[in-house]
Amino acid sequence: MTLTGLFVPLITPFTATGDIAATALEGLAHEVLDAGATGLVALGTTGEPDMLSADERRRVVDICAQVCAERRAPLIAAAGSNVTAASVRALAELDPRVTAALTVVPYYLRPSEAGVVEHFRQLAAASPVPLVVYHIPYRTGRPLGAETLCRIAELPNVAGFKYTAGGIDDETIAFMSRAAADTAVLAGDDLHAAPLLALGATGAILACANIAPAAYAELIAAWRTGPIDRARRIGNTLAPLASALFAEPNPTVLKGVLAAQGRIPTPDVRLPLLPANESSVTAALAALEATYAPHLA
Repeated sequence: MTLTGLFVPLITPFTATGDIAATALEGLAHEVLDAGATGLVALGTTGEPDMLSADERRRVVDICAQVCAERRAPLIAAAGSNVTAASVRALAELDPRVTAALTVVPYYLRPSEAGVVEHFRQLAAASPVPLVVYHIPYRTGRPLGAETLCRIAELPNVAGFKYTAGGIDDETIAFMSRAAADTAVLAGDDLHAAPLLALGATGAILACANIAPAAYAELIAAWRTGPIDRARRIGNTLAPLASALFAEPNPTVLKGVLAAQGRIPTPDVRLPLLPANESSVTAALAALEATYAPHLA
C-alpha cells in the first residue's frame, strides 16, 4: 500500500437522540474526498471509537467502506489495543473492504521498546491488511527511539506510520533522517504537520481536515511537489486554525464548528467528553474565516 496524500480521520456525528447520524457521516465522507483527500480513516481518536458500541463501530466502518468503494479510495480503520492477543483478534475481524489497519503503540502498560517491536511483529504477521503504526507517545506513555521506529518499519506488512510525537524533537529528526526511502510517514499532529512534511513525510492524517480538507490537501501537495514558498505560506496560514480547533479536547471544537456550519445535526460528544464552549467554537469559526480565503492566493 502506498501512503501518500491526505487521509481524513472522520468524526462520528450524532443525532439529537444520540444515534449515529449515518446520512451526515456519509455526506462528510464524500465532501472530504471531493475536496482532494486521498482516503478516509474510520474509528480514529477523532471518531470517539471508545465511546461507541461494537455495533456502532461496525456501522461507522460500513458507511466509510461503502463510500470508499464507490469512490475507489483507500480506507484505513483503527483496530487493536494495548494487548497483543486482543489486537490479533481485532485485526482478524476487520471488514474485508478495509485497505489498512491503524494500530496504536501499546499504551498504559509501558512495555520495553523490544516488547513493542515484538508486538508489531506478531500483529503484522497475523494481519490480513498492511499496518499503519500509530506513534503518539503523549497519549500512550511509551516513547520510542529512532532505532526502534526503524526496526518496526522493516517488519513485513508494515506500510508506515502515523507519526504524532507532539512536536519536532531530536528523535523525530533522527528517525526522518535514518528511515529507509520506502518508509511512509503520515504526519498526525495538525499543528506540526508542515514541518514534518518539510522533513519528508509522505502525507498526513489530520483531524482539522474535517473542517478544511481542500486547504490541507493543498498543503501536502505543495510540500511534495512545490513550490516551497507556497507550501510554507499555506502552512503558516493554517497554523492558527489548528490551534483554535484543538483549544479543547478533540473532537469537541471540530464538532461545534461542523454543527454551526450545518454539516452535522448536533455538536454532541459522549462522556467523558463535554461539548466545546461556545467561545471556542466562535474563535474557531473566526480562524476558519480568516484562513480559508487567502490560503491559495
